[in-house]
Amino acid sequence: MRGSGSELFDHIAECLANFLDKLNIKDKKLPLGFTFSFPCQQTKLDESFLVTWTKGFRASGVEGKDVVGLLRKAIRKRGDFDIDIVAVINDTVGTMMTCGYDDHHCEIGLIVGTGTNACYMEEMRNLELVEGDEGRMCVNMEWGAFGDDGALDDLRTDFDREIDAGSLNPGKQLFEKMISGMYMGELVRIILVKMTKEGQLFQGRTTPQLLATGHFKTSYVSAIENVKDKEGLCYAEQTLRDLGLEPSEEDCVAVQRVCQIVSTRAAHLCAASLAAVLRQIRDNKALDRLRTTVGVDGSVYKNHPVFARRLHKMVRRLVPDCDVRFLRSEDGSGKGAAMVTAVAYRLAKQHIERQQILDSLRLDRDQLRCVMRKMEAEMQRGLARDTHATASVRMLPTYVRSTPDGTEWGDFLALDLGGTNFRVLLVRVRSGKRRNVEMHNKIYTIPQEITQGTGEELFDHIVHCIADFLEYMGMKGAALPLGFTFSFPCHQNSLDQGILLNWTKGFKATGCEGEDVVALLKDAIHRMEDFDLDVVAVVNDTVGTMMTCGYEDPRCEVGLIVGTGTNACYMEEMRNVELVEGDEGRMCVNMEWGAFGDDGTLDDFCTPFDRAVDESSTNPGKQRFEKMISGMYLGEIVRNVLLDFTAKGLLFRGKLSERLKTRGIFETKFLSQIESDRLALRQVRSILQHLGLTSSTCDDSILVKEVCSVVARRAAQLCGAGLAAVVERIRQNRGLQNLSVTVGVDGTLYKLHPHFSAIMRETLRDLAPQCDVTLLQSEDGSGKGAALITAVACRMRGSKK
Repeated sequence: MRGSGSELFDHIAECLANFLDKLNIKDKKLPLGFTFSFPCQQTKLDESFLVTWTKGFRASGVEGKDVVGLLRKAIRKRGDFDIDIVAVINDTVGTMMTCGYDDHHCEIGLIVGTGTNACYMEEMRNLELVEGDEGRMCVNMEWGAFGDDGALDDLRTDFDREIDAGSLNPGKQLFEKMISGMYMGELVRIILVKMTKEGQLFQGRTTPQLLATGHFKTSYVSAIENVKDKEGLCYAEQTLRDLGLEPSEEDCVAVQRVCQIVSTRAAHLCAASLAAVLRQIRDNKALDRLRTTVGVDGSVYKNHPVFARRLHKMVRRLVPDCDVRFLRSEDGSGKGAAMVTAVAYRLAKQHIERQQILDSLRLDRDQLRCVMRKMEAEMQRGLARDTHATASVRMLPTYVRSTPDGTEWGDFLALDLGGTNFRVLLVRVRSGKRRNVEMHNKIYTIPQEITQGTGEELFDHIVHCIADFLEYMGMKGAALPLGFTFSFPCHQNSLDQGILLNWTKGFKATGCEGEDVVALLKDAIHRMEDFDLDVVAVVNDTVGTMMTCGYEDPRCEVGLIVGTGTNACYMEEMRNVELVEGDEGRMCVNMEWGAFGDDGTLDDFCTPFDRAVDESSTNPGKQRFEKMISGMYLGEIVRNVLLDFTAKGLLFRGKLSERLKTRGIFETKFLSQIESDRLALRQVRSILQHLGLTSSTCDDSILVKEVCSVVARRAAQLCGAGLAAVVERIRQNRGLQNLSVTVGVDGTLYKLHPHFSAIMRETLRDLAPQCDVTLLQSEDGSGKGAALITAVACRMRGSKK
């Protein structure tokens, strides 16, 4: 006890080895709970730094050290057995856990023995030393030190001060010195000495035994107060005679009264502090009446004949609005440590199982490099005439030959059609010193019966809306160049031609698939005979994004969309675009990269969750890359992970809500909300409650947040790997040592998710270190971009004339 710390822990390890030998279990690696009943600072369940030794221990080199680490070191040094130290606790917590196993209402642990202490379950929101504000955590009060700051000076007597002065730790543990078994007998002895010296006892005669510190034990107090069999006075007489005294009957009665006063004060002080704890719990829960259980252990509580009764009675008087059950612990410190260990071991095993599942969604650097190389190979296949038809990345020529150079001028119309809501825009482009883009727009709706009707009806409706807009702008009859953003899959043979491959997004208008949508629009304009328009360009939203950002930054040669879907485009050298005649200059290529992996290229990176999402989608086997990245699918991946965790009992206590079984119920916007750094876990829980998971816990919320983080991180990394392939291709095309380029980006996922852009940028920097990439967020890429493409086309048309 008073040697070196290494000797102490070597001794403990030797005792442990002997015990394992005796039970013949030395070859098993069992989990171990360590009850270490000294004041410690804990940073986690299996780490505990000794603050100060008490109870006569003085082993050197231990204070300030992690006692779990010291025990592990001693076990390793022996080398003849191995154990897994899962948890370190103090005896108060052990008592609470032992009683909590028998009574689930138990949320307080109390020790009144050689020392005294308490613990209780506190709300996380009140624990400012620990991160997180959801759920509860057991707090070890170390209440024996209550009053060390002078708070109890009004209650402390000269007897208390004398006990403190003669102790091993003067000025410390003052509350404990008024209550616990280590000091109660000594307190009685000091009072008896004073009364004797004042002639009030034993005819004023003291003895060496009465004057000797520690000779009046706390067990004597318990025995003297044991009056139920009328033996208390007899025991008092015998005890006093053992101390060399010759007591009268009145002396015995007086000694018994002193014992009662000292033990009653101890019980009442203990009750007052416990009442404070009960009030805290009641107020935390905002209850009118609290029902709870206190687990209790300790020799004074168990052995003193009336201590427990006095304690209970005073607690009832002080907090009449609390219904308290006191439950005696049987071997709280040992059994409780095992209980904590059992819970921690279960949680640790579940944590490992969860992490193994989540690891399938985590990508390391080598895997991301592999994705980048595969993307580079597919880009080459898509550009080559011989392999274009079978390439998963189609690399469609857009016939956009140049980005804005700042000399564009004029008024342009733009039509932005990508769903049942569409916009007509007037875009005024001005060059020179006051170079700017001014936009006016109006939103129109396409009724469902028209989206499901004929192509003629659809395009007639669109033209009527254009006519309404021109009238609204006071430009009826004007013949302006028009850019048409048409965000459906198209094959282009020129800038002003787009052959619709197939409808998506719920459109079913007949007579359009396989037709040129520009021709269908022009036919509808001619049928109306009210105005004429020059349809100069048909583009998709990715190209529009690149052109919008290109107007702000001439270095912008890549467009990226990460929203409901995902796609990219970039300026490719004409010599590499084998589907188009000519090898001079550059052309924007619409990659349609959402389909990357449709040929099985990404199967090594697909998880069972990705396959479940794909199989239940409207286009199984298609758009595999998009389904791992975009906003339409990320929430669904998360939902499938949560379903798997719940089915395996790793989440929501294995109880599934009906709502969570509903496809699409976990929206991707929840990922952005849940991952917001400002979002408290209680708001994560409110999202879970919206999903019918009303009994979710703090740990559930933390895990859901981790799942969202892992899924979103993978999406951003995959996007970064794809983009790295694009910028590396541009650099190599141009034979540059280093490339400086800007990427125009649009899309709700990129804009709204708190970490997506940073993770994507980090991945890009890692995989393409020779490329200095600026990510420029696009404002209204699809509308403004279409007008700018039209403006560039008109400029280039004019220069040819």
